[in-house]
Amino acid sequence: MSTYDQMIDRTGATALIPVQESREIIEMIPEQSIFLRYATRMPNMTSKQMTIPVVAGEPTAYFVNGDTGLKQTSKMDWDKVFMTAEELAVIVPIPEAVLADSAYDIWAQVRPRIAAKFAEKIDKATLFGIDKPTSWPAGIVPAAVAANQVVEHSSTATGPDLYAELFGESGIVTMVENEGLPVDNFIGSVKTKAMLRGAVDLNGQPIFTPSYSNGSGSAFRDAIAGIGVDFVNPANWDVTQALMIAGNFDLVRYAMRQDIEYKMLTEAVITDNEGAIVYNLAQQDMVALRATMRIGWALPKPFNTHTGQGADSYYPFAVLAPETNP
Repeated sequence: MSTYDQMIDRTGATALIPVQESREIIEMIPEQSIFLRYATRMPNMTSKQMTIPVVAGEPTAYFVNGDTGLKQTSKMDWDKVFMTAEELAVIVPIPEAVLADSAYDIWAQVRPRIAAKFAEKIDKATLFGIDKPTSWPAGIVPAAVAANQVVEHSSTATGPDLYAELFGESGIVTMVENEGLPVDNFIGSVKTKAMLRGAVDLNGQPIFTPSYSNGSGSAFRDAIAGIGVDFVNPANWDVTQALMIAGNFDLVRYAMRQDIEYKMLTEAVITDNEGAIVYNLAQQDMVALRATMRIGWALPKPFNTHTGQGADSYYPFAVLAPETNP
């Protein structure tokens, strides 16, 4: 549901946004977005749309038959994938009297929450297709399901049964490996942690290794049978679509058209989606903080030399889905 009448009341706000604090939000978002953490960032976009060249067919080579044999020819093909930047934005109206009376650095409270919500929107759109712009690719989970790269988890699967769902001949790791691609990471719901603690391989050995420090200041990541795993903030994850994703994140790309920008509005009029005025900042002695950013992403899949398939014939992710009728 669209919302146009939210505002900060006397619980706090601030009138100024120092440059270093704006920078902090830009740095916070990749920390809170699992998608941005693992996707490869490309150079900033110079226009709304970026074209990414992708190898669509590779040359071959031939042995020459004898000293005077003829050398044969081959060719190489390229295709292009488009990345389109779309805008994320929010406006936070603030009465000027609140600014005058506030004794707190409310901006310090608002700043991480804006970053968290931007990260949440990015993760849900890219991973699950939730509220995604129409120009963006399908979410990774829906696209993997459409490619039949999915295993439905059984609520009775424990120990080696869960291992089979992940690493068995029909497991999600195997589905990606069958495309000739290594799985470089798992990401999943926090809910899967409890499932993994009791999971063992075919030799009865635990497959889940929790993170810990080795005492020298360095930390080890959570891992499943040697493959790194990250458990995502519940706000950024749709547990109804997936419990876990396995895949090759090296193929995922994103780029910024515009880093987060802030503007303090003082004379603006804020309307709802039907044009009705909700706030008249000048008349109501208010200001409003506007935060915007523009970002695009793409999955430029090259010609698959392992299977000899084009980009439309394979998908580099697979999903462990929740049980339909537990």
